[in-house]
Amino acid sequence: MREALEIGFPGETYAHLFYVADVEASGDTVNGEVHVGLDKTDFLAVFPLKDERRARLVGTVREEADHENDHLAWNDVSQRVIEWMHIDVAKVNWFSTYRVHHRVADHFRKGRAFLLGDAAHIHSPVGGQGMNTGIGDAVNLAWKLAAVLRGRAQASLLDSYEPERIAFARHLVATTDQAFTGVTSGGAIARRLRLDIVPLLIPLLFALRAVRCFMFRTISQTAVNYRGSSLSEGRAGTVHGGDRLPWVKADLNGVDGDNFTPLASLDWQVHVYGDAAPEIRTVCDRRKLPLHVFPWRTELGRTGLRRNAVYLVRPDGYVALADTEGSAKAVTSYLDARKLT
Repeated sequence: MREALEIGFPGETYAHLFYVADVEASGDTVNGEVHVGLDKTDFLAVFPLKDERRARLVGTVREEADHENDHLAWNDVSQRVIEWMHIDVAKVNWFSTYRVHHRVADHFRKGRAFLLGDAAHIHSPVGGQGMNTGIGDAVNLAWKLAAVLRGRAQASLLDSYEPERIAFARHLVATTDQAFTGVTSGGAIARRLRLDIVPLLIPLLFALRAVRCFMFRTISQTAVNYRGSSLSEGRAGTVHGGDRLPWVKADLNGVDGDNFTPLASLDWQVHVYGDAAPEIRTVCDRRKLPLHVFPWRTELGRTGLRRNAVYLVRPDGYVALADTEGSAKAVTSYLDARKLT
C-alpha cells in the first residue's frame, strides 16, 4: 500500500542477521527474568516464557553462516554467548531468522489513506518499543476517525494525526538506532564501552530513583507528549496541553479509585482537581461534556496538577487544554475554534 501511495520509506538495513528461537533449556539465566549478554561481536537476549524451562532467545547468527545461505538453522547460531551465559538448550521448538531495519515513512497520510505501525516506521528491537508505538498510532487515529464519522468534528481534525505521531517515530528510530549500533558495533571503542564501561555504570545508574523513573517513563512511553500539536493549548501547574494526563489516586463517589477510571469512556471530558466553578458545570452540561471533580489533596501538587484548574482531556487520555483560571470561556473557545461538538 505504501508503495502504491508513492510514499518514501527512507532508512537502512543493519548488516547483522538475527535469529529468534523458542527453546526448552536450563541454566542460571533461565530463571524467569530477562537477561542480556554482550560479547565482542555477538549479542544475546533471554526472555522468559510461561513454562518454567522455556525461554525466547534473540541473538546473532554466526557471521560466516550469514554469508553462506538464507536457509539457516539452530546449528548456525553463535554458541559462544550461549555457553558463557550457562544456557543448556535441550530442545528448539521454533526458530527463525530476520534482518533489522530502521526506517520512517516520509508521510503518515496521503488523501484518505493513513499509515501506522510497521507500515509507517520500523526500527531495532532495542527497548521493546515496536508494539507500543504501533498501538499508540492506532489509538491516536481511531478516536479522530470516530469523531469525524459521527459528525462530532470536521475532517480537518485528521490533519493532526501525522504531525503528532511522525515526530515521535523519528525520535524513536534515531535513539534506538544509536543504542542498537552501540550493542552490535565491532569497533574498538564501541567494544570497550559495551564490555568494560557499560557493565560498571548500569548498576550504579539504576540504583538512583531518578534514573529508574526516567527509564520507566521512556520505555513505557508515558513521557510522550503532543505539546506542539494544533490540538494542544495552555498550561496549568506543570501540565501542558499535549501532555499525558498525570495518574493520581482519587475518591470516586466515596470509593477509592483513580482519575484514569473515567477515561474508559474514550470520550472528551473535563477534569477539575479541587472545586469547579458554577459556569464550568453549566458549560459542561450545555456541551454534553462529562465533568469529573476530584477532591484536592496536597500530594496532587507533586504530580504537576494545579488546584481548581480546568483540564480538558481528549479521548486518548492526553490533555487538550490546561487552563489555570478554571475558565468556562477557555473551554468554549477551545471547542469552537476547532469546531468540536
